[in-house]
Amino acid sequence: MPVVRSTRTCTVILSIAVDEVIGCHASEVSLRPFPESGVFNRNTSMNETNIREKVREHYAGVAEGKTSCCPRANSGCGEENISQKLGYSAQDLASLPEQAEMGLGCGNPISFAKLRPGEVVVDLGSGGGVDCFLASKEVGPTGSVIGVDMTPQMLAKARKNADLGGYTNVEFRLGEIENLPVANHTADVVISNCVINLSTDKRRVYGEAFRVLKNGGRFAVADMVTLAPLPETLKEDVAAYTGCISGAASVEEVKEWLAAVGFEHVDVHIKRKSSEFIRSDIDSKLDDYVASADITAWKSS
Repeated sequence: MPVVRSTRTCTVILSIAVDEVIGCHASEVSLRPFPESGVFNRNTSMNETNIREKVREHYAGVAEGKTSCCPRANSGCGEENISQKLGYSAQDLASLPEQAEMGLGCGNPISFAKLRPGEVVVDLGSGGGVDCFLASKEVGPTGSVIGVDMTPQMLAKARKNADLGGYTNVEFRLGEIENLPVANHTADVVISNCVINLSTDKRRVYGEAFRVLKNGGRFAVADMVTLAPLPETLKEDVAAYTGCISGAASVEEVKEWLAAVGFEHVDVHIKRKSSEFIRSDIDSKLDDYVASADITAWKSS
């Protein structure tokens, strides 16, 4: 499907993932050049191809139960109450299929997306489907939810969860969040939960979110951001990248990149003490470098 870029504007809510789908047929897309001004420099031991495959491999293992959701065994993300720390209510969690919530997020985009009945939602990096399923209840039978993820194993898990839960207004597509398998002006809202930080080309992701939003659409994403330059040891740590730490962009970069693709009224609300649920065994000083944030923006009418 040819991509037609739009110059119009909307609001978005985010979650991230990667791989491209045409109908039900998945095909790899060519890799983009490494960003000139991104989190990593060209001298790092990690390149774009390596990062992409490591992320895919890690989350495929999580989906299949072969590895923990955390890159380190003593991380806090495996705690039973981690989902409630992220902002989900006990009632929300009880309503989900048993295998949907894996503690992979860094917030709850549904809590600030302000979804309405009849809306179309696109979730970037939908994982096991937790945010898609919660969104489906908000938009109701007249609305719909599209989850996009690059990992076939995670996609299979999400589709199984949808069948188990009887979610008829939710569909999952294999695809890269940098090349969304979604038509222009499809969504009223774009959401994402701790996924965009895993992309090596975040500006392209924001541009894709803008493209698929309708005029007047909303952007609501929970993601990690940096508060200060990361230590070099963290920047080159693959586990820290797959754990949503070393791939994070700064607050200033997030605002600049969202505005550059056309978003308006961009807001980044920092949530302190993110180390309570960040997937890493790094000590509490991590709060000096990274934090979870609720990110909102709008595409003009």
